[in-house]
Parts: sequence; C-alpha cells; structure tokens
Amino acid sequence: MTITETAFAKINLALHVRKRREDGYHELETLFAFVDAGDTLSARAADQDCVSTVGEFAGGIDNPFDNLVSKALGLLPRSGGLDITLEKKLPVAAGLGGGSADAGALFRIVEQAHGLPDDWQERAAKLGADVPCCVRSETVVGRGTGTELEPIESDLGGMAVLLLNPRVPVSTGPVFAAWDGRDRGALPEGNARQIAQSGRNDLRDPAIAICPQIADVLAELEHDAPWKFEMSGSGATCFALYEQTTARDEAARRIAKAHPQWWQMTGKLR
Repeated sequence: MTITETAFAKINLALHVRKRREDGYHELETLFAFVDAGDTLSARAADQDCVSTVGEFAGGIDNPFDNLVSKALGLLPRSGGLDITLEKKLPVAAGLGGGSADAGALFRIVEQAHGLPDDWQERAAKLGADVPCCVRSETVVGRGTGTELEPIESDLGGMAVLLLNPRVPVSTGPVFAAWDGRDRGALPEGNARQIAQSGRNDLRDPAIAICPQIADVLAELEHDAPWKFEMSGSGATCFALYEQTTARDEAARRIAKAHPQWWQMTGKLR
C-alpha cells in the first residue's frame, strides 16, 4: 500500500519580529497559514528507510539523504522501514517552509502507518522551529521562535492564493541578520482575517536589500489589487490572496506572460 501526502506550502500572513534573543534566535509573532498545494511525498513499507528526491527542484537539495525528511525518519520510532519518494515542487530557500512542510508530511505518513509518539511535537521542534505547525498544517499563531502555537479562529479557508518567486534563493540567516532591530509592535488582535489585514512582514525590507527582485514581484502582485499581498517568511516568495478564484487566475495569466521566468503556483488556503 502506498501512502501519499501533500507537503502544504506554508506562508506567513503576518510576521512581526520583536527582538533578538540571547540564544541567537529572534522573538517572533506570526500568523501561519497553509496552501492546499506543495511538494508530494509517497511512502511504501520497506525493509529499511530510503528517501529519493525527484521533481523540478530536487537539485536544490545538496544531499537528498540529509534533508529534513531523512532526519524526521530518524526521530520517529517505527516497527518497519519506509521507502519515501519526495517530489520537490516548491523552490528551495523560498520562504515557504518547504523542508519543514516535507517533514510535517512525513510525520503524517508515519502517523497513518505506525502512529506518532506522545512527544511528537518536541521531536518535530528538533528539526526546526516551524516544523511542529507544519505537521497539522492549520492556521495558527506562532510565538517565541515559532514553536509556541496558539489556535485561532480562521475565516480565510478557501481563499484563492497565488504564489510567485523570481527563482532566486534567499537564505534565512542573512535576512534576519539584516533586520534593523526595531520593534514595530505586536501582532494585531482578532481572527485570522483581521490579523492578516493589519499585519506586516518585518523581514520584507532586509530581504529586498539582499534580493531586489522581491520588490518587482510585489509590484506585479499589487497591480491587480488583491485582498492581501506580501512577502512570505524571509523571502523571496510572495503571495497574493483573492476573494475570487477568477481574479487570481487572471492575475496569474497576466504575470506569467510578462515574467515567464518566474515560478508560480496557485491554490487555496486550507
């Protein structure tokens, strides 16, 4: 039997950086949301664990046996091995939590095949601050380094999404290092729609300083007046949310014609 899971693309509808911590990380307040599209993981029972990576962005993983899927397999107790095929559809170092989403999908596969240990959240956090939220892939507020998750009323499910990336990888570390250290205020109160409307991404300007193409992507998204548009995470992927699927599709066609070299993906918020 083959188990297939989508590694849902993660976007930050708002990302407020509050301060630098003594441990070298940053104190964050963010609204995580997930698109109903992303990488694909397929798993079959095997004598021993094996991970194969295919797809457009497979080459972006320097060592396919040292990615977060392989590491997640090593953290989860099971009664047998799994042969995993990872189809990389999301660009690497793109602000979409691609590796974390892959690990989250692997957790769900193991849950179906063997069940998860009671401390699965702690195990997930060892792989990255945003891996725990990627396991359930639900709209939540993240605090601390992103591991402190708070449920939130979400009225954004089903909203049309357009993702764009100029095909320029942007590493997270340099973007956080370029943040000016200014606390611009807390995450807004309210439901997901209210937070998304009023929230901001404090990493946008430092990311643009490193990757100026991000500004071009944002300008194209603004052209069609979506309900919300912003850079996700530390970039370079930007997203736009639309009340109507037809408006998203028209924008996607226009931008694809104007910038055929850019990567794009469409979907809906989960």
